[in-house]
Amino acid sequence: MNVKAYLEITMKINPENRPAAAKVYTDFRQPFLDTVKGALTKALLIRDEDVQVIHGFDSMEHAKAYLDTEMFKDDVVAGLRPTWAAEPDIRFYEAA
Repeated sequence: MNVKAYLEITMKINPENRPAAAKVYTDFRQPFLDTVKGALTKALLIRDEDVQVIHGFDSMEHAKAYLDTEMFKDDVVAGLRPTWAAEPDIRFYEAA
């Protein structure tokens, strides 16, 4: 397993909505790892000011392609949208 690219999604989620957001993460973590092409890792990071989900991929191509998958658009975003206090910040990184 060699992570070459990361997708970081930072979301502002109010404390009362965090359990619902955590459930979406938990429900889709393993399906993401099992079915998304190039997916290698997924981690949930929680701070007072925001919540981040860090996805590790085998290539930048696969990291970017994930945003166009049905799982991301129809399941993850649909489940998380009601919990957002603002639109998420989405960033891509290449591993050095």
